[in-house]
Amino acid sequence: VQLQASGGGTVQAGGSLRLSCSASGSIFSINTMGWHRQAPGTQRELVARITRGGTTNYADSVKGRFTISRDYTKNTVFLQMNSLKPEDTAVYYCRTGVVTPSTSYESVYWGQGTQVTVSS
Repeated sequence: VQLQASGGGTVQAGGSLRLSCSASGSIFSINTMGWHRQAPGTQRELVARITRGGTTNYADSVKGRFTISRDYTKNTVFLQMNSLKPEDTAVYYCRTGVVTPSTSYESVYWGQGTQVTVSS
């Protein structure tokens, strides 16, 4: 299973970016998909996640500004980021729980990370 993330970049404060992450490979089902981020010198933190049933959770720091969604037919998760702030600067990683045809349990996979830089 591979996760391919894209959409990062540099934007001025107040701007927007949209991240996407697609899962491919031997996939039976995908459960929760989400985004985490890690700024230099900090621990990786949850930004947002969306369950198989569509329930969403957000970090308090991004509520009202970020929206997570997914395309079930394309095994893709999106993160629409609006009103970006310099403190949103970090490497963003997608994370997903996947059940493969050869197993009966969920394994967690991480994408390669995409840099988001917000200038003031």
